[in-house]
Amino acid sequence: MIQDITLRTDPRTAATPELLEQEIKKHLRPGDGRLHDWRIRRQSIDARQRRVMINICVEAASGSHHRLPARFEPKRYAPLPPDALQAIIVGAGPAGLFAALRCIELGVKPLLLERGADVDARRVIMARISREGIVDADCNYCFGEGGAGAYSDGKLYTRSKKRGNVNDVLQTLVTHGADEKILVDAHPHIGSDKLPGVIAAMRETILSAGGEVHFHTRVTRILLSDEGAAYGVECADGCRYAGPVILATGHSARDVYRMLNDSGVHIEAKGLAIGVRLEHPQDLIDRMQYHSPQGRGKYLPAAEYSFVEQADGRGVYSFCMCPGGVIVPAASAPGQLVVNGMSSSSRGSRWANSGMVVEVHPGDFPEFSGHGPLEMLALQEKLEHDFFLAAGSSLKAPAQRMTDFVDGKVSSTLPPSSYTPGLLSLPLHFLLPPFISKRLQEGFRRMGRKCRGFLSHEATLIGLESRTSSPVRIPRDNITMEHITVAGLYPAGEGAGYAGGIVSAAMDGARAADALCAVLLKSKSTI
Repeated sequence: MIQDITLRTDPRTAATPELLEQEIKKHLRPGDGRLHDWRIRRQSIDARQRRVMINICVEAASGSHHRLPARFEPKRYAPLPPDALQAIIVGAGPAGLFAALRCIELGVKPLLLERGADVDARRVIMARISREGIVDADCNYCFGEGGAGAYSDGKLYTRSKKRGNVNDVLQTLVTHGADEKILVDAHPHIGSDKLPGVIAAMRETILSAGGEVHFHTRVTRILLSDEGAAYGVECADGCRYAGPVILATGHSARDVYRMLNDSGVHIEAKGLAIGVRLEHPQDLIDRMQYHSPQGRGKYLPAAEYSFVEQADGRGVYSFCMCPGGVIVPAASAPGQLVVNGMSSSSRGSRWANSGMVVEVHPGDFPEFSGHGPLEMLALQEKLEHDFFLAAGSSLKAPAQRMTDFVDGKVSSTLPPSSYTPGLLSLPLHFLLPPFISKRLQEGFRRMGRKCRGFLSHEATLIGLESRTSSPVRIPRDNITMEHITVAGLYPAGEGAGYAGGIVSAAMDGARAADALCAVLLKSKSTI
């Protein structure tokens, strides 16, 4: 028979197949017969108590069943017919890539337009950011094939389970080369060193099926009919492409928001979160989270954390936590100072980092209200430019010890850091607006009281963390997925304000493709 067995084991047993198999055999019922085959179905770490345990769900085949069925069947993408209708997809991040794959599944030809370079060429361009301080406005940590997620950790955890099929996204990634472990882990992670290869394989699937992918192709205008419907796009090089449009440009495409606003396409200001990157020694986080002076030991991964507090009516929380990671410069244009975090698949660096941010709502900064729907975008830009100037118009990042920030003191020295452009000791409590800095200070005090050792002199705040989500929402109908006033325009993913990570953006892009293709194929059938 085939059955699910739930186990709760110590880390050594969970990491040792021979020991884990012995535990599985103990849980077979009398009469089940001999254990023939098994695999882990789901696994998570429980570090809430002093003794860390691993919760495991195992699939086991015993008795007359000698093998387990395949975990999943790799996806197959049939070639598109020569007369396939086409759809325009703007942006090759998770939303755009998954929208393109879904179009192919439904028999519609995707034309994927990406302003940046392919994922491999992008790596070279991004190296210049840290090495030379040169930021290419079309290809950087935010723009280029794979989007912002390609080189910022590859975390695949999402709470957006109602928006689509999470497992379908994960299986698509495994089909294109991701480790099957992402189908098992409670907090799946590919890693910034592995995800680019998966993205390149997805591109090859699109091309081999008959789709098109155009790099260095920046869309500058949505083409609108006299009736106000989208029928294509125009690019910076003057080329035009015809078809309904999925707009999946990511949360940093500020020129796109301005283009929409100038064209009279309705957009809205959206709340976001702004703060800093917080960097600890990883062994400190390991000791803290695993309740052990020895840290994680041999059988546990680099420890994570998650904090949520309230301070004066606003959430203060950790965001995009990167155990065993590094902090990188993530500006999307010259004259900005923005930081982000990433981890390789091994999560092997000696630092842990996380965004530590404060909720900011439209109206919280009245001085920006004159910007209308672009008010939060204007706030982001102002703070990023202020930090850039404070750093001497360089990508060296303003930084402060965590305890000094809470006490309102400039740090006389700074700990070693993973941030390669370098740090400058500056008063972040002064550079950040009081609305943000005072709430961060209070949030850190509360986190330090709840978790001993977290508020540490060895931890460093590095600014500015401002790209947590889109500053704009492009409103759409919840059913048709079309823009509320522009037919044929399908806003999707993080850039539209409807997602917050790789998986949720991927699901949202696929949903947009479902809606677009349904209309397109219906119109074809009536011709």
